[in-house]
Amino acid sequence: MTDTFTLDPRLDADTAGIIDLPLSTVRLMRDARYPWVILIPRQPSLVELTDLTRDDQIALMDETAHVSASLKAETGCPKLNVAAIGNIVRQLHVHVVARFEGDAAWPGPVWGKHPPLAYDAEKEAALIASLRARLS
Repeated sequence: MTDTFTLDPRLDADTAGIIDLPLSTVRLMRDARYPWVILIPRQPSLVELTDLTRDDQIALMDETAHVSASLKAETGCPKLNVAAIGNIVRQLHVHVVARFEGDAAWPGPVWGKHPPLAYDAEKEAALIASLRARLS
């Protein structure tokens, strides 16, 4: 265990930074098939939600709700999938995925369905800027 926060290398490689909220860093998953945001609490050695204090559990839920509402407003999606699974990447993180009927994985989960489809650099930058503005 470490006493400083370090972002898991896989999360770092698979995502792009959007903004730091009081508890969590918020990052965009680099898969253009799905508008997909991840929240990672910036505390060391977290694996489960229960590793957070009660106050931080509430803060994470509040941040997740804020990110969810922002992603829904940004995309106009009819459905959000929110999950903290962590079977492959153990570091505690919460996925917020905008879903649309007929998307590449509909109606199943997005995990492992298809290899990631890279964003066009301009579209990725525009989405990050727009989400950052909504979350500020």
